[in-house]
Amino acid sequence: MNPTPLLPNHLAGRWQHGQGKGTPLFDPVRGTELVRVSSQGLDLAEGFRFAREQGGTALRALSYGQRAALLSEIVKILQANREAYHEIATANSGTVAKDSAVDIDGGIFTLGYYAKQGAALGDARFLLDGERIRMGKDPLFQAQHILTPTRGVALFINAFNFPSWGLWEKAAPALLSGVPVIVKPATSTAWLTQRMVQDVIDANILPTGALSIVCGSSTGLMDQLEPFDVVSFTGSAETGRIIRSHPAVAQRSVRCNIEADSVNSALLDPAATADSEAFNLLVSEVVREMTVKSGQKCTAIRRVFVPRALYDAAAQAIAAQLASMTVGDPRNEVVRMGSLVSRAQHDAVLAGIAHLKTEAEVLFDGSQVALVDADPAVAACVAPTLLGSRQPADARVLHEVEVFGPVATLMAYDGIEQAYELVRRGEGSLVMSVYSADPAFIAQTALELGSSHGRIHAVSPDVARLHSGHGNVMPMSLHGGPGRAGGGEELGGLRALGFYHRRSAVQASTVALDRWGGCAVPLSL
Repeated sequence: MNPTPLLPNHLAGRWQHGQGKGTPLFDPVRGTELVRVSSQGLDLAEGFRFAREQGGTALRALSYGQRAALLSEIVKILQANREAYHEIATANSGTVAKDSAVDIDGGIFTLGYYAKQGAALGDARFLLDGERIRMGKDPLFQAQHILTPTRGVALFINAFNFPSWGLWEKAAPALLSGVPVIVKPATSTAWLTQRMVQDVIDANILPTGALSIVCGSSTGLMDQLEPFDVVSFTGSAETGRIIRSHPAVAQRSVRCNIEADSVNSALLDPAATADSEAFNLLVSEVVREMTVKSGQKCTAIRRVFVPRALYDAAAQAIAAQLASMTVGDPRNEVVRMGSLVSRAQHDAVLAGIAHLKTEAEVLFDGSQVALVDADPAVAACVAPTLLGSRQPADARVLHEVEVFGPVATLMAYDGIEQAYELVRRGEGSLVMSVYSADPAFIAQTALELGSSHGRIHAVSPDVARLHSGHGNVMPMSLHGGPGRAGGGEELGGLRALGFYHRRSAVQASTVALDRWGGCAVPLSL
């Protein structure tokens, strides 16, 4: 029997295989081994140095407009290989076609968005932050704040749930800024990330050293970071704490962005009724968030707050829609929800459900759903499970524990002030959604809960067919959140460039400041 192939890493401007047999990647539905990855024996110091000195220098020699054009070329390469990416996603992530598209097309769309945004910056080589400020009575001596690309490397340590989007939503603003990228994808789904990077590098679009990938263990990566590097992490709060305490961050002041797990919420207006459109919109969005990518989204709805009078009606309506969901092998056309990414995640989700059940009742039992073309003893499939709590004010676990799968908990509230307090018990989230036909209520809720969330997504009848979805992260809006969500910020249009630039105040004569001419464009971040 021939061994599965060992995927190469790209570091120091060349393809390199790690040592040893490597770590196997599996089909989470069939349990078959697909490929292997290894970073053992790589000269990481050489790779980081090469990226800074070769990739960074070459990128900074280009204008924003020229780097934007490179992003446009990357988009073309990725679009030409979409079919291959979908095949990898089906095999390695166990996702149905529409869920694979969320990841693959979402990543490509984000790249295209930043290509267009960067093109508007034209020939500029750095950015002006705000207007000039007089330093005294004589206007000859003034201060101008500027933003220049950091002379370091961007290390991305990514999560398993979005091997495409997780790379490109970070890489797009980094490359546009002129900062070289080294990506370390989560091992279990690294194949798609590796293939995309390989296609881009083989097409010779970017300068050598501008894009690198390390598949396998992350051991030693943080040790390579120097003061002007940046690191961006998506994953568990526990790993986020380890990264924040690493000497590179704690002692060398490496800029760090963390996006961690969060217990995101959905809130129904207390004025809603069981036959109102706001009620129906909430039910549909909760079902979608529980089932898209099998609930494996950091933005997925985990807690659903409804007025006590609507608790039973909401439970019945959500459960009725979940009952029609077919779960199993995504290769079968009747399957609407695939698997989790691994058997380890399967076991973790089941353990998490058991933990939540210590404070909640079962409203829809996913364990009773028969799988399609999937062996329950092998496949990492978990059907949707809806839990409920009539007394969420007495709960602790329900507000603290995120089960990263197709699981949500319905909660009854008494009065809007109690609802606000219960939402805040999540201690910071990436996103919450509010469902109401009352613009005043939406505006009030956004101000009341905005400080606890990175994004407030309001769904009202007038935008029912227009809104982008509670869990969909759009490049023009902020992604991140305070508190347990990690305290980080990504995307948000050109705001994303701020992470990869350094702000300086230049105090000089207006004659000197005028010499910049067309080398800079105004941009307030």
